[in-house]
Amino acid sequence: MSVKFRKAVRATRLLSGFTLAEVVIAMAILSIVIQGVIYGYLHSSSRAEWNGYSLAAQSLASQGVEQARAAQWDPLVTDELPPTNYIQIETLDLPQAGKPIYATNYIRVTTVSDNPPLRQIQASCVWRFANRGLFTNTITTLRARDQ
Repeated sequence: MSVKFRKAVRATRLLSGFTLAEVVIAMAILSIVIQGVIYGYLHSSSRAEWNGYSLAAQSLASQGVEQARAAQWDPLVTDELPPTNYIQIETLDLPQAGKPIYATNYIRVTTVSDNPPLRQIQASCVWRFANRGLFTNTITTLRARDQ
């Protein structure tokens, strides 16, 4: 065999295409990568939606605390903030299509001490997300008279 013939055979092998096995393995690797990208996108989309609902629930809990803090409370004159529990049912403030997401705001006012007068205000907003159960956002604050 001459040197020129060997070089021609080697050049032909270098210019030939992929084998079927190489193509199948490359396609398998590519499909696994694409599945990972799609799963990551769907998971991040779901997590972003949950974060939006959680922020809206935190806002509702904050509104409940602010409503209780707005009541007048001077133990010697007037008491619009008695120790009590009350419930508000509202929809989460999110732009959405379809049926609204309802949240229940539990507001609880308790007396911490009488001297000095001090009350605790706690608001817990309970909401449901996509058949994953109930979630709760809670805010607790203390209030002295005339604050």
